[in-house]
Amino acid sequence: MGNLRESYFQAVSNSSWAHEGYLVAVDVDWEDVREEYRRLNKAFGIGLIRLDVDAVDKSEILFPSRIEESIDWDTVNRIAVANKHFRQFLGLINDDIRVTKVTQASGYDKVFSDEEMARHVLEKKINVAQK
Repeated sequence: MGNLRESYFQAVSNSSWAHEGYLVAVDVDWEDVREEYRRLNKAFGIGLIRLDVDAVDKSEILFPSRIEESIDWDTVNRIAVANKHFRQFLGLINDDIRVTKVTQASGYDKVFSDEEMARHVLEKKINVAQK
């Protein structure tokens, strides 16, 4: 339960400026955390995804994220000043907005196919035994 709260509030902190936020877990002991997560989700809006490392396409959203209708621009600006990678990310977004599409030249993270994700999970040794 302590790990849940620590991870949850780290996700809250990291997504305070975002449109939506999720915590991704490989293994969740529902008997211990279901009601607590439901309470936290209702209060703070961070969703929960159960990652199925054996069949990534069978992963599921257990609690949906609350979608923020407005962006906290003060926080975005503060992060952009403090973090050059985030500032570069914002530049990519601005470039794509100007041309009204996401281009191949955009520097976003690659979206993995199911096969690539399965390979990534194996390479990173992500498994349920890593609780």
